[in-house]
Amino acid sequence: MGLTLGVDIGTASSKGVLVAADGTVLAQATRPHAVSSPRPEWFEHDPDLIWWADFRHIVAELLAALPAVPGGPQPIDAVAVSGIGPCLLPADAEGRPLRPAILYGIDTRATAQIAEQSERLGGGIVLARCGSPLTSQAIGPKFGWLAEHEPKVAAATRRWFMASSYLTFRLTGEYVLDHHSASQSVPLYSQRENAWIQDWCQQIAPGVEFPRLAWPTEIIGEITAEAAAETGLRPGTPVLAGTIDAWSEAAGVGVLQPGDSMLMYGTTMFLVHVTRTAYALANLWGPTGLLPGTNCLAAGMATSGAITSWLADLTATDYTTLTTEAAALPPGADGLLMLPYFAGERTPLFDPDARGVLAGLTLHHTRGHLYRAALEATAFGVRHNLEAIALSGEEPDRYVAVGGGTTGGLWTQIVSNVIGRPQQIPRHTIGAAYGNAFLAAVAAGNAGLDDIAAWNPVDHVVEPDPARHRTYTRLYAQYRNLYPATARIVHSLVEEAATERRSAD
Repeated sequence: MGLTLGVDIGTASSKGVLVAADGTVLAQATRPHAVSSPRPEWFEHDPDLIWWADFRHIVAELLAALPAVPGGPQPIDAVAVSGIGPCLLPADAEGRPLRPAILYGIDTRATAQIAEQSERLGGGIVLARCGSPLTSQAIGPKFGWLAEHEPKVAAATRRWFMASSYLTFRLTGEYVLDHHSASQSVPLYSQRENAWIQDWCQQIAPGVEFPRLAWPTEIIGEITAEAAAETGLRPGTPVLAGTIDAWSEAAGVGVLQPGDSMLMYGTTMFLVHVTRTAYALANLWGPTGLLPGTNCLAAGMATSGAITSWLADLTATDYTTLTTEAAALPPGADGLLMLPYFAGERTPLFDPDARGVLAGLTLHHTRGHLYRAALEATAFGVRHNLEAIALSGEEPDRYVAVGGGTTGGLWTQIVSNVIGRPQQIPRHTIGAAYGNAFLAAVAAGNAGLDDIAAWNPVDHVVEPDPARHRTYTRLYAQYRNLYPATARIVHSLVEEAATERRSAD
């Protein structure tokens, strides 16, 4: 039957799927986990208690489903993994973690190091060499923060991992990072040369061995006897290099060729537009693509689904009730306008000190109004990012919507109404784990890249409502005005809070 297995490590949960050669999902598993935030603006994962433990539990659950597979238990032909990123997990020479992993751009602790490295290396030079600016998403400033604040850990660091590369290391013993993840490790990787920038690597992370590079679709090793004993996987099973979750998710919905765009509805909203050209834009990321010869323009909001989760917890209300109440309200939530920068903002602002703002609040507004305002805020953020992509001259041929936020229909409908473009919803919205299983099938020879259209066809299309698009265009202008109108006050509040924390320490 040609079985493949894909696992993805997310911000708040991990998922895995067992898939047949025709794309049929035979089993799936999910394991929730917590994000550690020991201080404001810090976000961390314990690699063994979350990444490796989640992987082992998910694999055990999927393997338990093998006896029920049509035709009986069969070997798994290949395994592929993905995870959040870019992250920094410092490790010793044997690959043992030295501290919890510092997560991607939602962790904004390295603001001072971003400024220092931008000045020392030259912000324009970094952008030209790496295709992306130095931001909270970058790995270099996280290394700089480690050297300044945890010098003993920095001095002991000999290797470093992201979620996917740590799993492949535990599975195969190979110290490898994929090109796409490396291209997000600003300022350590050359976008145009597809290689580490040796002089900057030595400056920023002296004494650290950098991993061998491979494309996400390459087989980089096999399951070792030790990993087989821990996971139940067959020794010798091929393992792919893996990559960052959004790009695996893009593969699972066929967003692989220039002109394709993906909107990823999750804890954070992420956008991927595949290009032929390698861009270097100051307000977006320009990483390499999943496949050799492709590039991307990428954008990411710091919070989106995280705000809806916060509201659900705050109001002690389930999502179904909140969605029903929000759907009954008109566009604009009866005069309520929100900025969704609850954890700073990534693209296109790159402002770690941005914060959420709620304008127009009255005593008549309800939890449903707040929920609708949050959905509209993230939709306005999507439009802001798409306009930044359009300034490059790129015009997406199609938009594919993925992620947990596509269920229910209200959020995707609001986004289509705001951007004025249709969104394709694929049959499977399982996420990056499904994309990993597909890439594993391609690497194992069970499928070709073009087979994704049969694996995961379009289920339906969300069409924009022209009248509501016109309404939202007027509201979008107000949204764009709200940030500059409040930024000075918000930044002063952030500084005041930081001063109070320093005094308390």
